[in-house]
Order: sequence, then C-alpha cells, then structure tokens
Amino acid sequence: MAELQPRIALLIDADNAPAEKIDEILTELSTFGVINIRRAYGNWTKHGLMGWQNKLLEYALRPMQQFDYSKHKNATDMAMTVDAMELLYTEKPEAFGIVSSDADFTPLVMHLRSKGAAVYGFGAAQTPRPFVNACSRFLYLEALGEEVALEPAPEQKPAKPEAEARDHKAEPAEAAAKSDDGAGLRVPTQQLRQDTWLMNLLRSAVNAVQDEEGWARVGAVGTQIGNKTSFDARNYGYASLTKLLAATQAFELRDEGTPRVAVRDKRLLKGRSGN
Repeated sequence: MAELQPRIALLIDADNAPAEKIDEILTELSTFGVINIRRAYGNWTKHGLMGWQNKLLEYALRPMQQFDYSKHKNATDMAMTVDAMELLYTEKPEAFGIVSSDADFTPLVMHLRSKGAAVYGFGAAQTPRPFVNACSRFLYLEALGEEVALEPAPEQKPAKPEAEARDHKAEPAEAAAKSDDGAGLRVPTQQLRQDTWLMNLLRSAVNAVQDEEGWARVGAVGTQIGNKTSFDARNYGYASLTKLLAATQAFELRDEGTPRVAVRDKRLLKGRSGN
C-alpha cells in the first residue's frame, strides 16, 4: 500500500506575489506533499492583477475575491488569515504554503506551527526577517529561476545575499555569475565570510552536533539549523548545504559526495596545532 503524502494548503497573497513565479513555487512545494488546496487572494477588479488570470486557469488556482474596504489598505491578509485558521481546524492539512512578503502573516505562521502544521514560505528578498524565521522553511523568489532581485528593505539585517550580489555592480565577476548548479546567483566566499549572522549560524550548528574529533554530519547540521530558524542554501546561490559550507572555506570536508559527508570547523585545527 502506497504511503499517503502530506496534504498542503497553498495560500497566495496575489497583491504581494508575482504571477510569473507560480510554476516554480508549485514545483518546489510539491516536493513536500500534495497541494490539494490552491487559493489566490486579491481584489481581482484591479488592473495590476491582470497577469494572474491565465495562471489561475493553468494551475487550477481558486481566485478568492477580496475588495479593499478603505483606500491605500487591502484586506487580503485578513481574508487569508481567516481562511487559514478555518482550514487548520476543518480540513486539517499537514502543511501550508504561504506566498507573500508581508510580515503581517508572522503571527499566523507561528500559530499554524504551534498546532503541528509545517509552513513553507515564499517571498521577495526584502521580506522582513521575523516572517522568514517563523516559517519551517522560507525560499526567496529571487532564488527561483532568473528573476532580477528586488531592492532590499533598508532596515533588514543582515541584508539578503541575493540582493547584495546584484546591487554591488563593482563586485568581482563571480558575484554576478550564474551558479553552475542552477541555484541562482552565487554569493562569493568573501561576502559569505562577512555575513556574521550566517557564519555564526553555521558554526553553532556544527558545534552542536560534532563528535569528539569535531566532525559533524552535514545532514545533522541541516536538521539543527532547521530546528532553530528558516534556512535554505539556495537563497545564497548554492544547491545544497554542503556546497554552501564548502564555499565559506571555513570548514574542512570529509567523505564529500557521499551520504556520510561531514564537516569540521577549521578553527579547531588551528587551535590544536597551536598547542
């Protein structure tokens, strides 16, 4: 008997999501289960949402009409939140896909996860970090395909690597080069090493699961990071966590290319050699 796949409810904030990315979003989300609920929310009387019409038909997305009750303020986020809560307690999907760059969904995501549902987020590079970190996994739309990065929010810390690689026109050629593995624009080693948040995250995860000799299985490192915050190596232009760890040049690798691949902090070697 075939094992049942997790059921996923996909909710799209069409006011804050590009229609041309829906194919990549569905492809990514389908790796986690069956997307049996597909809804896109917006005020469909707006000319700005015309690009969604063909996509709604092509990908069997149910359009959810939501009029703006006041000027300069849309009610889409509230409608999505109400529906998500109803689905949580009636249809009881194992996971939700939330497509938006709006931090107002952060409390919703936290509640869904507290009730045992996984939440996979998709949004632009300037998506506020609280929303990103609240998700089980968050993938920037710029990491899907070859879309040009959006301008990052000025208060965002640290800045998202995809936006940095595109904004710094004077960076070395590799900063603007397409990754060989098709994972988007690859952030060069120097920028990775200067990202304090990233390096602390990687090193603390390795330290948490390392053995007596300092070696840590990359799979265990990934699990440790996933339990702590939302993270995807493709947001930095690398197809896997192993490739990202290698690119930092801060870790020694063992059994690379096998399921047993492990890493060790190079600072540990320096410390031993100094004794």
